[in-house]
Amino acid sequence: NSDLQRLMNISTRGEVVAGDGILIGGFVVTGNAPTRVLIRGVGPSLSSFGLSGVLADPRLRVYRGSELVAENDDWASTAVEAAAGVQAASEVGAFRLMNGSKDAAMILTLAPGVYTAQIAAADGMSGGTALVEVYQLTR
Repeated sequence: NSDLQRLMNISTRGEVVAGDGILIGGFVVTGNAPTRVLIRGVGPSLSSFGLSGVLADPRLRVYRGSELVAENDDWASTAVEAAAGVQAASEVGAFRLMNGSKDAAMILTLAPGVYTAQIAAADGMSGGTALVEVYQLTR
């Protein structure tokens, strides 16, 4: 149907503070079939855009309601994850994360529903500027 439109990306930048001061991005998967998404919690790679005071080590958790669906700390912890993350970012036109950075990212297949992507400091005690991003993947 040519009238269908698709949201490709939604993102927001904000401050993560120690303790319960997390950054939350909400999103909805619509339709009647699961969809693949790239979700990123960016901190260190923001410094390549001249930002200072970035969150040094973000931890990304995705929830459906109160149920933890998935979590990631360090997007390139394995070569397979790193290659998949680079490929997915390229597919959607996202900027590259710095090699070896402690940014968080994951590729998920999510059923229709309401979700939140939550970014906190991996150590639970740090703070800084972070970016939460959700990209719909086409394949």
